[in-house]
Amino acid sequence: MTISPAPVDVLPDPRPIIDNARPDTAGGAFAHVYAATGKHTVDVPLTGPADVDRAIAAARAAHRDWKHVAPPERRKLLNALADSLEAHFEEMVSIQVTENGIPWTIASGHVLQVIEMLRYAAGWPDKLTGDVNAAWPGPALDYSVLEPYGVVGIIVPWNSALFCLGSVLGAALAAGNCVVIKPPEFTPFTTLRLIELAIEAGFPPGVLNVVPGDGAVGAALVEHPGIDKIHFTGSGATATRILQSAAVNLTPVATELGGKSPNIIFDDADLDAASFMALAFCMQVSGQGCINGTRILVQDSVHDEVVARLEQNAAMFAPGDPRLPETMFGPVINQAAIDRITGFIERAKDASAGTLVTGGSRAAGDFADGFYLEPTIFADVDPASEIARTEIFGPVMAVIRFTDEADALDKANDTDFGLASYIQTTNLGRAHRMAAELDAGMVWINGLGFPPSIPFGGVKQSGTGRSGGLAGIHEFSRTKNVWISL
Repeated sequence: MTISPAPVDVLPDPRPIIDNARPDTAGGAFAHVYAATGKHTVDVPLTGPADVDRAIAAARAAHRDWKHVAPPERRKLLNALADSLEAHFEEMVSIQVTENGIPWTIASGHVLQVIEMLRYAAGWPDKLTGDVNAAWPGPALDYSVLEPYGVVGIIVPWNSALFCLGSVLGAALAAGNCVVIKPPEFTPFTTLRLIELAIEAGFPPGVLNVVPGDGAVGAALVEHPGIDKIHFTGSGATATRILQSAAVNLTPVATELGGKSPNIIFDDADLDAASFMALAFCMQVSGQGCINGTRILVQDSVHDEVVARLEQNAAMFAPGDPRLPETMFGPVINQAAIDRITGFIERAKDASAGTLVTGGSRAAGDFADGFYLEPTIFADVDPASEIARTEIFGPVMAVIRFTDEADALDKANDTDFGLASYIQTTNLGRAHRMAAELDAGMVWINGLGFPPSIPFGGVKQSGTGRSGGLAGIHEFSRTKNVWISL
């Protein structure tokens, strides 16, 4: 097999977007590499603190008018952006595949979801009402209203930049905020193209700004006194630094962080369906997803049977060309990720943390030049081991035994994280009992649905705040109270 080269001609202008213009920068450049081939595509101009200053100034100037734009006009603009994204569907899918090697089928799903997210957010601007509150001893009238924060800094991750941006961008704009977006230097292209489409759809200058850059640019954004709120998606270590920096100006921060999500398979589950879902939920985006179910808790009586199914079905997730529609499993982001993930695998083997069932190596042959790993499954994993407790962010599955509901809950909740969780059972009472006791922001039972109408977010070290649903809209609104003495 020859891996299709990256179609560089589909990539957008990599320069930043500030005040609806494409300025040159003096922050150096990042050499983007296509993960499927290991080959250079284009150089991405990086912004610096001065560019961040300009972007925030543009957003603050624009917000003076944008916050007064009538709700129907905001709805119209958001729907126009959704229409434009729909019209440029294949282009945006191609950009995303080139950006980080996500297979075409998964990238297609992400673009469709972002279209729906934008349309959902478009329905909210004229529904953000306040309250009339009881006032005593009176006589007085008291009411509260929702208002935008002002300028929101959005920091998106490299693994699913378009999806993560789409999950919050519409809500921030619907609530009346202007935004400054920092995409990672690894994957800036879908963000840049989406904002190009927004400008073409009619969003005013300064409402949407993009400053691709490294950690120094993110720090400049977080520390800036002109930012009214930060929304960050990424690692817990980076979130800690952001919270510390934001504390200087008391800037509120919403975070969506990592996970080590349990997928609990009971002996009464449909084992064929549960085994396939376990692989799909773990290996999606080559394991580079915060919600991935990477800890598979299997009831003792069916442990060996499930492991056999997992081993048999792992071939369905064999490495493939991301540009082919039949490919379900692509590369990881770069060589550093290969080194980090294989380090986890080797330490697990050295420590006898579990039995290596399949995988464990870098893919060879046709895939040797790209950043491909084999789907890796460890069975009989020690719940206290590193591979059972640490977010690997790669295609590594840890299968752990449990005896009964209480044991499953103890092992599922024995983690610093609390983002997603999955339950596979045909017992409705058990499903509800487990869902009530799991320490996680999200619980999926016998399947996975992700419409824009549901609130998404975690607990513990998986973050704070919510995106999606009304809770996601409220994440970008604050309450003002007005008291009128009569």
